[in-house]
Amino acid sequence: MAETLEELVERLGGGYRGARRAYEMEARGEIRLVDPEPPRAFEEYISRPAYAMWLWTSLALVALTLALLGASEASAAVRATRYVVGSIFVLFLPGYATLEALYPGEGDLSPLERLALSLGLSLAIVPLIGLALNYSPWGIRLKPIAASLAAYTTALLLVAAYRKYLLTRVEASGS
Repeated sequence: MAETLEELVERLGGGYRGARRAYEMEARGEIRLVDPEPPRAFEEYISRPAYAMWLWTSLALVALTLALLGASEASAAVRATRYVVGSIFVLFLPGYATLEALYPGEGDLSPLERLALSLGLSLAIVPLIGLALNYSPWGIRLKPIAASLAAYTTALLLVAAYRKYLLTRVEASGS
């Protein structure tokens, strides 16, 4: 029997209670929630917030970090913001992008596992990028490191988005 989520929530009592019961049923595997109109193309996938908000949030953090590099001497508040956003950029995003590319399915890892592995992978990846830069003409300086991390993170976020899109297509076909 195919019914919409709205119909299911209403049948389960409506409002928050019905939504909560529907969520619990889905978590236990009693029901399967599917999008009746999944994206048909990669461009559609990345343009729909329900699917790609994680991608746009991550890319916004990368862009914000790069923008704050140029404005770091503006004020103490901008410098403090740069430290916070830069810490996320260095200690979390490279590992997160790698993990999302390796394990694109939502059920592959728990959120806590994703967080811990993202931090650990970042701590492994960033020094390797620094080592590669050490033997390049650019050396280990702030701007080459930031550009390299941004390029690495952006590339892997796009790979992860494409792999997640492919998973969405497989799930939509019913396999």
